[in-house]
Amino acid sequence: MPWKECSRMDEKLRFVARLLEGEKMAVVCREFGISRKTGYKIFNRYKEEGLRGLEERARNPYRHPNKLPFQVESAILRIKKQYPDWGAPKIRDKLKKLYSSIRPPAASTIHALLDRHGLVKRRKRRRHKARGTPLSKGLEPNALWCADFKGEFRLGNRKYCYPLTITDYRSRYLLSCEALESTKTPGATAVFERTFKEFGIPEAIRTDNGTPFASPHALFGLSRLSVWWLRLGIAIERIKPGHPQQNGRHERMHLTLKKEATKPPSFNFLQQQDRFDEFQGVYNDERPHQGLNGLYPGEVYTPSPRPYQEPDLPEYPLHERVIRVTQCGRICIGRRKINLSTVFAGQFVGVREEADDVWLVSFMEYDIGFFDRQDDRVEPVGQNPFAPKVLPMSSE
Repeated sequence: MPWKECSRMDEKLRFVARLLEGEKMAVVCREFGISRKTGYKIFNRYKEEGLRGLEERARNPYRHPNKLPFQVESAILRIKKQYPDWGAPKIRDKLKKLYSSIRPPAASTIHALLDRHGLVKRRKRRRHKARGTPLSKGLEPNALWCADFKGEFRLGNRKYCYPLTITDYRSRYLLSCEALESTKTPGATAVFERTFKEFGIPEAIRTDNGTPFASPHALFGLSRLSVWWLRLGIAIERIKPGHPQQNGRHERMHLTLKKEATKPPSFNFLQQQDRFDEFQGVYNDERPHQGLNGLYPGEVYTPSPRPYQEPDLPEYPLHERVIRVTQCGRICIGRRKINLSTVFAGQFVGVREEADDVWLVSFMEYDIGFFDRQDDRVEPVGQNPFAPKVLPMSSE
């Protein structure tokens, strides 16, 4: 729903007030740029609940259908403690004997629970280790890039503009400022690809937790864009929700961008992009930066020595199978279709038997989940292997 992010409640109040004054729903919805279905939903909530009905509602699910009941978890851990050498299939069979009235969880679910509690012994294997300076500090150009969508705004032709901006953390150099029609993945991917081709590949990219950088309902919060970055050898950093100061340098640039290049907005995308290009040139090569002791960002920044190129296919020498994930996010083995996640669509994953009738799924050097013979879905491993490296930072 295209409300202004900074004053969504005020927009709803003005919308309801117009309807209470007797104006037609179709006319008011047209002026606010929303559908009549959305308009009736907002107005009905107001009539039923008053001002409280206009407040933002949480979009979290009311329940987690795959979450084990506490009593079942306790029983599994108790059996494992009593019989340390038993695996998930044997524990599942024991549960069926002890509690015949309940449906036992899948062996992969039990294995993932044991993994979360550190009760699974992993096979030792070589892992790729990242090299270079600590990425979270961004001590050198291209050690860390920052990316974000500046808040959307309407152009003169009433269309919404979503500026995607990318900066180098160390030099404050504005690598890209692109006017997009939405925050969808294809548009953002094209911008990053052009930027990589021009400036090379950074060591890490820091973003917030919104789309298309992250997917709150996907496996480990990954998105297709972030999976592509991993394939290119780029580490992922995400700020903590509600802590924009952890991307303070980038947010400060947005204030300057908003003041100098969006007020008033241009009439169409071409005109607005022309203003963004002009702002980018001034910001990089004409505007002294106090954080750089008066230097221009262009005097500090140098392109990355890592050129952009298509990554090699990942290798899985210690896995029995290498499988390409389907476009619907499944792993197909014979006639079986095992649900993984659409963010891995088109990617190759490794599969190997980790325990009796329990298989481990790996992506690159990361172990991501388990599945078994009964359940056709991948149960995530205990700890997020892609966990963001967010360190305490001073606000800027």
